[in-house]
Amino acid sequence: MPTSDQIRITAEAATPLIARIWRALQPLRSVVGFMNTGAHPDDEISGMLATLGLRDGVNLSYACANRGEGGQNDIGTEAGFDLGTIRTAEMERAADMLDMRLYWLGQSPEDTITDFGFSKSGEETMGHWGRDRTLQRFVGIVRMERPDILCPTFLDIPGQHGHHRAMTAAAHEVMELAADPGFDGCDLPVWQVAKLYLPAWSGAGGAYDDEVPPPPATVVVAGRGSDPVLGVSHARIGQQSRAFHRTQGMGHWVQSGTETDWPLHLARSRVGADRGAVTDNLPGDLQDIDPALGPAQAAIAEAIAAFPDRAGMLNAATRAFAALPAVHVDPDHAHRITRKQAQLARVIRFCAHPDARARAAKTLLIPGEETALTVEQRIPDFGTARIGFTLPDEMAVSAGTLRVAETAPASDPYPDMYDPLAPRAPALAVTITAEGVAATSHIPFETPPLIAPATRARLSQSDAILNLAGPGREIALTVSDISGGTAGFDLPGGWQQDWSGAHVTLTPPGDVAEGLYHLPLLLDGTAAQNLRVFTRDHIAPRLRSTPAMLTLRVTTIALPQARIAYIGAGNDQAATWLAAIGCDVTVLDDAALSSVDPFAGFDTVLIGVFAMRFRPALLPLIPALQGWVRAGGNLVTLYHRPWDNWSPETTPPARLEIGQPSLRWRVTDETAEVTHLAPDHPILTGPNPIGPGDWQGWHKERGLYFAKSWDPAYTPLLAMSDPGDPP
Repeated sequence: MPTSDQIRITAEAATPLIARIWRALQPLRSVVGFMNTGAHPDDEISGMLATLGLRDGVNLSYACANRGEGGQNDIGTEAGFDLGTIRTAEMERAADMLDMRLYWLGQSPEDTITDFGFSKSGEETMGHWGRDRTLQRFVGIVRMERPDILCPTFLDIPGQHGHHRAMTAAAHEVMELAADPGFDGCDLPVWQVAKLYLPAWSGAGGAYDDEVPPPPATVVVAGRGSDPVLGVSHARIGQQSRAFHRTQGMGHWVQSGTETDWPLHLARSRVGADRGAVTDNLPGDLQDIDPALGPAQAAIAEAIAAFPDRAGMLNAATRAFAALPAVHVDPDHAHRITRKQAQLARVIRFCAHPDARARAAKTLLIPGEETALTVEQRIPDFGTARIGFTLPDEMAVSAGTLRVAETAPASDPYPDMYDPLAPRAPALAVTITAEGVAATSHIPFETPPLIAPATRARLSQSDAILNLAGPGREIALTVSDISGGTAGFDLPGGWQQDWSGAHVTLTPPGDVAEGLYHLPLLLDGTAAQNLRVFTRDHIAPRLRSTPAMLTLRVTTIALPQARIAYIGAGNDQAATWLAAIGCDVTVLDDAALSSVDPFAGFDTVLIGVFAMRFRPALLPLIPALQGWVRAGGNLVTLYHRPWDNWSPETTPPARLEIGQPSLRWRVTDETAEVTHLAPDHPILTGPNPIGPGDWQGWHKERGLYFAKSWDPAYTPLLAMSDPGDPP
């Protein structure tokens, strides 16, 4: 495990100063604003955005509907809003790589605009999100950012994800509503988007299956070039951004010569037809806004031409910065000036190079706590530097100490926007004074501190199951990190709780009814909050707090007389829950798999989600596993996708092809009727019979990546479909 110093050294090596300066210079060349829109983190068109941003200097933003809470997780077992918290942080890192502002339509875990699961219909999606809520938030984002161009990532056509379709349909409406002073869902000043583009390529592939051809291209963003200084293709720079979507397995190597162009279709325009570029008929630079800004634009051109001479760049950038406030522009262009000032201030800081940075001794703080704060800086090579702070109301800095107020709220896991030029507080405010000009820019703390809730405790588990068919009637858990006070669960009548230090045993009455029980933890009678801190090496730590509560399912489950071997990859908790109900489960690690006969003595082998892909030690054992099956062993394989090292001919015991694109091989309606094709099959009749009623109350979608074709040796057990689709 690398030390914190090694992590800092590696991060610095990945971002040399000269590369940061070059990247910071590029958006100075244009005042055009381009907003990509999508439904999920990772829907952004990263390669095209890298091209527009680094090659053309276009100012980028991305409006994303939800946090991808319903997505998959290639790196852990987090799901739902926990996964959404991680994916929010991943999207921010991806935006950093593109120097792109980020906006979220869904503003909290409680928001209706969430990733509720796969949908095949834009109208169904809007029914979940709420049309009024979606349009109000989308209009607010457009009026705040004020882009010249809107460009959804996907088409609104059958065969596409319903979330994608809903965002594309909404973009058409928002172009009109953002400019409508009569729209009563937002009180920000109106804004007229000049152009709306649609992708002129098909969205069909491994997941989707567009039924309608894409519209004709009216303009092409040439995406086959490379950055002359970074020495990397724009396509690979896009993948550098996508690689931060690690939970989704994103980021792939683009071989030289395989880069692609990006054809777009101009669907609507308020400024006429294009002549060959997306920026046609728009104000291109400062002088296009107002001729009086000509000196500022000329100074910007000098700064870019002076690269890599830091003194020359600094001199020109300060002249451009000083010239901007002297010109009073049309209010409709004020946002362009504000953004140029922030971009110039960043260039000035990079050129002066005070190398300022801040880090707190503790990452997780509680209300009323203080921690040492270290601020580093060097004497800048040019001018002088003054270091200050941008702080939230609940924080204060004094004499090398960062203090959190007693009334501080817990950190927000779902911030609703992100701007690389204006990092969230707390941040350093660095003012460089050079050539008679003072320019302030901001730097985030190396690891932003997190604030825990005031009343808190950590449960060793938040979910449990009590099998009434088993011998025990007790639930044992540990409560730690108690903020203070006497801890106790709020239990139904007749239940008991016995505490021994941090350990507690809950015992229901002998006649406890089956059902789902929510048992909150109280501290001196006040509901406590449970902390989840997510740490991954590709994102900054994030915190999500939820009510400290044990959710307990009491039920009766007949147990098979079987020894079960579990081969997991960290993407499910099947072994944990099987053991919890009383099954005999053995987890096979790599050492166990390397034994002479790893499957000997077991009745069933359970292969976990994605294990064929993420457990390399399993693949060489496939022939032995198939022989074990032929000898009478029971093999259960959980969810896999076609690319998870699944060969239809060689991976399963008999041929089985996983269907793709997944849209055609998934059932999204969680209430879809499930037909039992072989109702007398042993799997459906015992030891716990499965009947039609057992499919009620299903969460999310019925399933995806169903089998497309299979060997006659298999017996199909179930059939289901979405309305109008074949089973």
